[in-house]
Amino acid sequence: MLEPVGVCVDCGKTVYCDGGFLGGVILEDHTLRCSDCHHERKETISESTT
Repeated sequence: MLEPVGVCVDCGKTVYCDGGFLGGVILEDHTLRCSDCHHERKETISESTT
């Protein structure tokens, strides 16, 4: 069952909880980032450090 829990701070898409699993991450400032933006950001950071 999909339940909306908030909005992604990067893209504005609704972040859902699906069967107890969050479709994103909670940031230190207690905001949400969707899984797509989180993975995209991780790739960008890893490319800039190499």
